[in-house]
Amino acid sequence: MPRFSTGARAAGAGSTTLPSGSLYAGAAVSPRLREVGIFNTTAVAVAVKLVRLTTAGTQGAGLVEADQAVADAVAASAAFNTHTGAPTLGDDLGYRTVLAAAVGSGVIWTFGADGIAIPVGTGNGIGVIIATGTGQILDWYMIFDE
Repeated sequence: MPRFSTGARAAGAGSTTLPSGSLYAGAAVSPRLREVGIFNTTAVAVAVKLVRLTTAGTQGAGLVEADQAVADAVAASAAFNTHTGAPTLGDDLGYRTVLAAAVGSGVIWTFGADGIAIPVGTGNGIGVIIATGTGQILDWYMIFDE
């Protein structure tokens, strides 16, 4: 099972409806999210959470999904930078925190042996969302298996 990583500095501040970053399943692949890291790039606190996404909305720029082994596999899943049109938000996954008002404050969440499954289908994903308040520019990454 190949392991991939992706991430970016958010292209926008995100919001309670626009993900700062997202990972979507492929048409025939259900990826397993293994780890997410989110870091503040500003001196203003920001509340973040992970949610399921059940439509694509208007996704931002596509990102590179890097094979962590030997660059011999190509990911079927796709990651995107800050959305410009809201996807439909599904379940709140329960992972939430407030990043301190300091550049570099952050969180790394790991998801155990089974990871968090994203159902097959290009409209199914997981996104980094602003939980409440004003969004900030974030650095974020995701590690996933296919």
